[in-house]
Amino acid sequence: MKKTSIMRKLYNSRIFWAIVAVLASLSLRVYVIGQETQEYKRTFPGVKVELVGEDILLNSRNMVVTDLSTSTVTVEVSGPRRIVGSWSSDDLTAQVDVSKLTQSAFTSLQYTVKFPDGTDTSGVKTKSKTPETVNFMVSAQTKKIIPVVGSFEGSVAEGFTAETPEFEPSAITVFGPETYLKNVSRAWVTYGNGEINSTYSVDIGYQLQDDEGNECSTTGLSFSDDTVRATLRILAVKDVPLSIDLIGAAGATSANTKISIEPESITLAGDTSILSGLNRISLATIYLGDFESTFTGEYRILYDDGLKNLSGITEAKVDIEIVGLETRSFAVQQENMSCINVTDGYSAGVLSESLVVKLRGAKEQIEQVRSENIRVTADLKDYNTSVGQYMPPVRISVDGFPDVGAIGDYTISIEIRKD
Repeated sequence: MKKTSIMRKLYNSRIFWAIVAVLASLSLRVYVIGQETQEYKRTFPGVKVELVGEDILLNSRNMVVTDLSTSTVTVEVSGPRRIVGSWSSDDLTAQVDVSKLTQSAFTSLQYTVKFPDGTDTSGVKTKSKTPETVNFMVSAQTKKIIPVVGSFEGSVAEGFTAETPEFEPSAITVFGPETYLKNVSRAWVTYGNGEINSTYSVDIGYQLQDDEGNECSTTGLSFSDDTVRATLRILAVKDVPLSIDLIGAAGATSANTKISIEPESITLAGDTSILSGLNRISLATIYLGDFESTFTGEYRILYDDGLKNLSGITEAKVDIEIVGLETRSFAVQQENMSCINVTDGYSAGVLSESLVVKLRGAKEQIEQVRSENIRVTADLKDYNTSVGQYMPPVRISVDGFPDVGAIGDYTISIEIRKD
């Protein structure tokens, strides 16, 4: 009974339980510390491979690393549990030092496992590596200039046309190993969508392609420009008729003249402000007194330098036919010839005794004309103080018949004397 009483007092003692708690805490701490400092092994898959000294390799020897055999490795690490146990594969890197390589060759190097900065790694060891080395190719870096080409994926509105796409810059310089560049031939741009009726521009990326249009990888390459500006210039389109301006003569006017022009029109493209006011293109001005009944000629098609000729035709053929009129020749005698505008102090006499002229007009009028109705006049206003014999051009008029006139050009012989 006495022993039981002692135990009961002990169990009910606060001091006893305080001592027990202290001892238990010490025991747990000793256990935890033992666990944290105990060597612990752990395998880390997917540790990223990192190249060190690439800038030195490039800047001092103009060489680059390509064809890396693997981008990740698996490593087994041992060390205190509290350290190794807190890491993940992302906390480690497998560093390969390429700074001391000096020639182009297929190379195999070991790597060093890099642990997180600021960690006490004195007790940490790398137990194994898989693979143990990293293989790669060291190649001389070169450059290649390739053209920028591409296509517009939208549509051009009716009544408009697009010029050849423009790209700025028009070429890209690609830097990288020669083996990577040998198949690269162009930078292909695909841009735009929907319908457009005005000039379209956009900044956009591009795709590397070979000669057959297959996409090329950009791995290991660098570029002078990452984007290009693609521009598609849009022009208004208009069919513009071709025409001839006529000067009536010898009874012929536009009313009794048939005109044929081949082509009748051409298609032009350009700025709307220019095209909107262009309703016809005059090829020439033709004087209907220069020919009897028919005329054929070819003329260059002239238009504003800011326009583009989509038809591609640069000349037009013109045929003119005068219909419903008749011609007849008359001999005009000297008494119906005269000179006008003779300089004061000078006199002029007609030496020609007669002049045959061809008249044209409506049948009912031409039949009524007589030689006495025809007057031949030489205008000497430009001869000033000239003296001697000359053959000036003359004007033919038919008194009483204003719709009858002479065809062609005529001259007469005259003599100018000083009084």
